[in-house]
Formats: sequence, structure tokens, C-alpha cells
Amino acid sequence: MQIRELSVPDSYEITPVQRADDRGVFLEWYRFDELEKAIGHPLTLRQANTSVSKKGVVRGIHFADIPLGQAKYVTCTNGAVLDFVIDIRVGSPTFGQWDSVLLDTVDRRAIYLSEGLGHAFVALADDASVSYLVSDTYNAAKEHGINPLDTQIGLVFPADAGEALLSPKDVAAPSLAEAAELGLLPTWEAARAFYASLTTTSPVTEGN
Repeated sequence: MQIRELSVPDSYEITPVQRADDRGVFLEWYRFDELEKAIGHPLTLRQANTSVSKKGVVRGIHFADIPLGQAKYVTCTNGAVLDFVIDIRVGSPTFGQWDSVLLDTVDRRAIYLSEGLGHAFVALADDASVSYLVSDTYNAAKEHGINPLDTQIGLVFPADAGEALLSPKDVAAPSLAEAAELGLLPTWEAARAFYASLTTTSPVTEGN
């Protein structure tokens, strides 16, 4: 697989090698050792989620408090979504900026987002199925959101996605500026310190 860091630090696009024959396709969509080499520390997995969305549905922007936060490894197993990573870490050199990866059943890419980054996606097809591997279990008290239509962030949705369909919770979520004023956002320093605390010596890191 190929792993490429995105323009938002600590987020990555993963492109698997697909092996096709007359039976279908085989691929490795997650490799703990390859990811560890890229991000510099092991990823502990504690929960797996799946969402199914109709075309135009926007989920996010979601994030969790650090520690522990929720690192996410996300792929699309049916249909297609445009997946967004948003830097909401106060003090980050790319604070307020975003990048995106098309997740579909053609290239079968995945995206990895470190703890403290905002996550959202828009479904580009009906029954778009998205699977998430996450580093901690859901904790409602530590989960937060930012309105994905916030003009300060300025996420750009494809025109053919249709009208954006949001949950009442995401509609009511604060803007990035409001979330900062409320003290909800992680800081760059806290995020970097947390990533450093995850670094361990392992056979993977020792051998490379």
C-alpha cells in the first residue's frame, strides 16, 4: 500500500494494492505495521463503526477531547463519499484548513486522522457505506461537533452531491470560532504531546 500525508499534518491517505482476477478483487485495506511506520506510533483499536448514508448526507464535523480522543481509520465499502479532515487544533500552523480524500469502491482508499482532528464526509451515492476503525470507544461527554457549513472553514462539496442533508445535532453545532470561544477545541501543543506519548519501541519501528 501507499501512504501519503495530507496537507493537514497528522492525517494520511492510504491507497491499497488491488489484485483482481476472474473471481473478483483482493486487497489489504489496513496494515498496522505500515501505518505505524508512517505515523510514528502504534494505533490501538478499540471500536469499529459503520454508517450507511443516502446521497447528499453530510456527517460531521466531529471530534473528541484529548486524551484519549479518537483516531480514525476510515474507508468506504459501498458507493462513494468525499471525506474531509479539518485542522481544529488551536495554534496549529494549518488551523482552520482542510483536505479531502475520495473514498470509493474504485481505488478503495482509506484515510487516517489523528486524535484532535475534525472529521466529516458527504455521501456521493445512495447507500454509501463507511467503516471506521477507531482508537477509543464512544464517550458522549467527550464528543463535540462543528457545523460543517461554517463559512470560516468553507468545506467544498461536489455539485453532484445534491442538497446537503444534516442531522439536527450537526445543524445546531457551533461554528469554529464559537467552539474556540467555548473552549471546546484541542490545542496544537496538547495534541503533539499526546502523539508523542503514544510512541513506543516495537519490532516495527526498530527494524526500519
